[in-house]
Amino acid sequence: MANTAAPGGKTEPGIKAIRLRHPWRNTFAVVLVLIALLFIADAAMRPAYDWPAVGKYLFDQRISQAAFVTLQLTVYSMIIAIILGVTLAIMRLSPNPVVNSIAWVYLWVFRGTPVYVQLVFWGLIGTIYQSIDIGLPFTEPWVSFPTRVALSAFVLAIIGLALNEAAYMAEIVRAGLLSVDSGQEEAATALGMSWFQTMVRVVVPQSMRVIIPPAGNEVISMLKTTSLVTAIPFTLELYTRSRDIAAVTFDTVPMLIVASIWYLFFTSILMVGQYFLEKRFARGIGDRRPDKKTDDTTATITGVTPVVGSGRPTVVLPAADPPKGDH
Repeated sequence: MANTAAPGGKTEPGIKAIRLRHPWRNTFAVVLVLIALLFIADAAMRPAYDWPAVGKYLFDQRISQAAFVTLQLTVYSMIIAIILGVTLAIMRLSPNPVVNSIAWVYLWVFRGTPVYVQLVFWGLIGTIYQSIDIGLPFTEPWVSFPTRVALSAFVLAIIGLALNEAAYMAEIVRAGLLSVDSGQEEAATALGMSWFQTMVRVVVPQSMRVIIPPAGNEVISMLKTTSLVTAIPFTLELYTRSRDIAAVTFDTVPMLIVASIWYLFFTSILMVGQYFLEKRFARGIGDRRPDKKTDDTTATITGVTPVVGSGRPTVVLPAADPPKGDH
């Protein structure tokens, strides 16, 4: 029990905190741990998992190359999706009804159809458009390229993933921009900032706190969505490559575990990066201490601290300097 100094030199007893007991919570935790241990022990001894085969193919050159291709698809698609998503978000916020309607129709189409169907469509683009022509309408084209030659399966996979993801990124960015109070823009305009300066210096930095969490989820989702590019067809990404190896070796379950381990590895890296980005853009949010302040000269906390049960606040003073010679 701690004693608290009150005004008048009297000492009042403090409050003794007693931790609440939660027997059912502890019992539930023990049950969960036992279930996890039983699952791990069963998985270690079950022949179907074939852990030696997992270790054999985990760092196989074909698998590692496919993992790198999957990472490329994710990065390239997200870069295009973010750029296009920001553009669509600005168009959605535009007062021009034509620009706003075009952006709305884009979101309606790409959010309303499954991504697998869209990828199948992009795989058939060479059948629909046999050539890519550059020139004036209704005249002979200046330059013409066969579509199947100009657009490889890898490029079509990036285009299909990026255009679908851009629709979701547009709504995420729009929500982030709308989360910033309109008074911020008015204050920036009063200071003489242009629209571009207001967006870059005022609106965007404040909206990032809202944008980053769902955007990070979309990056992780994109990493897993790359497994659908087999619809184009593109067969050099991680899941399809592991499936092709399993079709030859008949090790279906071990190859699924190998692919899952690589997906988990990339996802873990992305989650760590998302954590630090959220921490950086959330600086100054929720960490204010209005009732306490630090004395610049003594580096001690001073202020008024309420004491429960005393009826009056207790003033915390900085420590006095020791007399000379007693250092």
